[in-house]
Amino acid sequence: MIGMKKYKKFSNKSVMKKYASYPEGVRAKLLDLRELIFKIASKTEGVGALEESLKWNEPSFVTSKTKSGSTFRIDWKENDPDRYHILFNCRTTLISIFKELYPDAFDYDGNRRISFGLNERIPIRKLSKCIEIALTYNLNDYKNFFD
Repeated sequence: MIGMKKYKKFSNKSVMKKYASYPEGVRAKLLDLRELIFKIASKTEGVGALEESLKWNEPSFVTSKTKSGSTFRIDWKENDPDRYHILFNCRTTLISIFKELYPDAFDYDGNRRISFGLNERIPIRKLSKCIEIALTYNLNDYKNFFD
């Protein structure tokens, strides 16, 4: 457990240390986002267990057993202290799909990430759908979403 709130137990010590390295307010936001990701994964058919690791020194989520989804990461950077991010593989059509579904719901940065202000209210249902799509990207025909 990090802080006062109970969070899903960490199975990777380097990931736990990464979360512990974030400033307290940022840490809470990222841990809440992490909880949402695991909750969606557990309720989405075909996803299976998520593997959490560090990729590019950022908490990363991959469906390594089922290969149902595209790997994505979450992070905060000191050079952008008022924002945190969920980053998707730029070689996928994920951000394009999210923009098509929710053109004004998020702050999109190119074809790679969605950014959130630390004090911003996040549209949880819409973000949950985006995470579900990322977790099932290889199971569904999202690659042909625009055909």
